[in-house]
Amino acid sequence: MLVQMVLFDRFDPLDVVGPFEVLAAGGDAVAGVTAGGPAAEERAAAGALDVELVTAEGPREVVSGTRGLTLRATAKLRPDRPGYVVVPGASGPVSGDPDQGVQTIPVLLARFAESAAAPLMRTALDNPDVTVATVCGGSLALAMAGLIEGRHAVTHHLGMDVLEATGVHAVRARIVDDGDLISAGGVTSGLDLGLYLLEREFGPRIAHAVETLFEHERRGVVWRATGRTPIAV
Repeated sequence: MLVQMVLFDRFDPLDVVGPFEVLAAGGDAVAGVTAGGPAAEERAAAGALDVELVTAEGPREVVSGTRGLTLRATAKLRPDRPGYVVVPGASGPVSGDPDQGVQTIPVLLARFAESAAAPLMRTALDNPDVTVATVCGGSLALAMAGLIEGRHAVTHHLGMDVLEATGVHAVRARIVDDGDLISAGGVTSGLDLGLYLLEREFGPRIAHAVETLFEHERRGVVWRATGRTPIAV
């Protein structure tokens, strides 16, 4: 299984690095990787998980929005490839006047929506073999591009009203599973997202092993549009 993590200029690094490490550890756990263990090609042949950093443009250095921290994408986003595509949020000021050149998070997310990544993400969302996942403001980036109207999703608590205004059913939960669209709330929820994807694909024992390794306990119920509707009291 392949997980493509989409980088864009001024992305939030924790949105990427958190789930990347969790998923990489999960892939190792599935394949039984030890020192000197199988390479990526052998892991793929064994049906394990591989995770890579991608951009809409292809391999390049991508500068995050946090103190210039830079990651290198090694491939181009391929929405035709089965698996998961993970979109992070942006890092920057939450307030300020864009007319005065302040690149706030909403400005950065809107820029993503107007970039070459948007049509690729539309293709990914239309592909039945792809599940799109988002961390923090990643759902807002898709919403601003008009890609998830009518879907259920969550974002950082500061952006929930904006998410709702785009026509998305905003749900206040740590993780929202809307089938082929899975979203996670604030920045640290990327760890929970990674663990949930491991459980979803490989079962609870793999997820628990990685959770134990990272000494991190997931929190909150994963919200799905199933089951009985609660009665307001």
